[in-house]
Formats: sequence, structure tokens, C-alpha cells
Amino acid sequence: QLQLAESGGGLVQPGGSLRLSCVASGSGFTFDYYAIGWFRQAPGKAREVVSCISRNGETANYDDAVKGRFTISRDNAWNTAYLQMDSLKPEDTAVYYCAVYPAVQGSCVLYQYRYREAWGQGTLVTVSS
Repeated sequence: QLQLAESGGGLVQPGGSLRLSCVASGSGFTFDYYAIGWFRQAPGKAREVVSCISRNGETANYDDAVKGRFTISRDNAWNTAYLQMDSLKPEDTAVYYCAVYPAVQGSCVLYQYRYREAWGQGTLVTVSS
């Protein structure tokens, strides 16, 4: 069964950077069969999509709130996805999650309902001075 684990969260000042990682583990799965998404949930708010990346990394999509500041990537050899977050703002404070769904080549979608295969437990990012 596929399992996901996020790491890399922490406390950072406004304008700073963090890189989150999402490592897949388990048996019987092939990492590059899946598109990967990053999501976040701020205190008292609903979970929202941040970004996604296609199976081989050729396509990436971003929510408008993070476009130009966040970069998603993946390394299929290491079963790992990343979210590089730059120019962080206090409103980026949230628990960040990664999730996957089996996808066709070259595409990923920013719809939470598609991400049913597996979710991680989340990593907390706090942006504060």
C-alpha cells in the first residue's frame, strides 16, 4: 500500500523560503504512475489546493495565490516530490499535505476529489516575524 510522508515544515519569517518534501513508500506501487498534488489547510479554514505535477514532471499547475512564488518538482528515482516555497507570506501559514492519484501522462488537475489514492499526515508551515 502506498504511503506518503511530508517533511520540511517549520517557522520562517515573511519573505523567507522553505522546501517541503513528500516521500512515497510501501509495496506494489510505481511512483511515476501518479500525479502529485500539494494542498494546505490554515487554522479554521477548509483545505485548499496549492499545486500539482504530472507523472514525469512535464506539467505543473499552481493556484493563483502561490503562482510565481512556489515551485513544485519531483524525482521519480527517489519516489519524492518537493514544494519550494519562496517569498513566504503570513497567509501561507498552514498544514501542508501531499497526495497522489493515478494519472495519464502529461497532465495533473487541481481538484481535491481526484486525489483519493493516498494522503500524507501533513507538515506545519508557520510564517511569522
